[in-house]
Amino acid sequence: MSCEGDAPVYKRIVLKLSGEALRERGARENISPQIVREIAERIREVHALGVQTSVVIGGGNIWRGLSAAHRGMDRTTADYMGMLATVINGLALKSALSQIGLETRVQTAIEMQNVAEPFILGRAIRHLEVGRVVIFVAGTGNPYFSTDTTAALRASEIRADVILKATKVDGVYDSDPNTNPNAKRFERVTFREALEQRLQVMDSTAFSLCMDNKIPIVVFDMNTPTNFCDIVLGRKVGTVVAE
Repeated sequence: MSCEGDAPVYKRIVLKLSGEALRERGARENISPQIVREIAERIREVHALGVQTSVVIGGGNIWRGLSAAHRGMDRTTADYMGMLATVINGLALKSALSQIGLETRVQTAIEMQNVAEPFILGRAIRHLEVGRVVIFVAGTGNPYFSTDTTAALRASEIRADVILKATKVDGVYDSDPNTNPNAKRFERVTFREALEQRLQVMDSTAFSLCMDNKIPIVVFDMNTPTNFCDIVLGRKVGTVVAE
């Protein structure tokens, strides 16, 4: 199956990528140009369907603020360092997208004039409407908030139809499938069920934003090349978290 011949079920999406998604498993380098290129190609396939595509990217392949705070660093400082790591990843993805012909803008929540545009909602929406990919970096611009929360916030602001959360597993399970061979995968789960069962989908702040603004989340495995496109075309992939 391919991206051809079907109509997309979403008009505007937020793709949530972890920083780890840019890193080759077991490799020493923090960013794999080959993997970034592959992700860019998948984004191009979806963009070619006419889907307005934005990306929120993490920085965990370079720096994890919470982990550093647990080791004694000031949490606010550690979180700002993590925000800067997301900028590095966003620029890497922008470069790959530009090289394959996609006009892309990086918008940052922390102003850095020579590196990226400041996040301005109206401008972001206009970029999407005229066919540009928008990459949101630097989190929310505030410490103590995850990039999951950033994805929920930006999706709410730009009125996205869905958040597509790319992970290393093929959906949401009732326990860790890497350690429990009998772990059960959900095809669909409500926000309330996910919270009550403490399913590791997003943090509670991100969940609250999605619940309040009725934005569904699809959790899927980005390592399967066709998954991103299949979700946008309405095919059953991963786990849907919704009302």
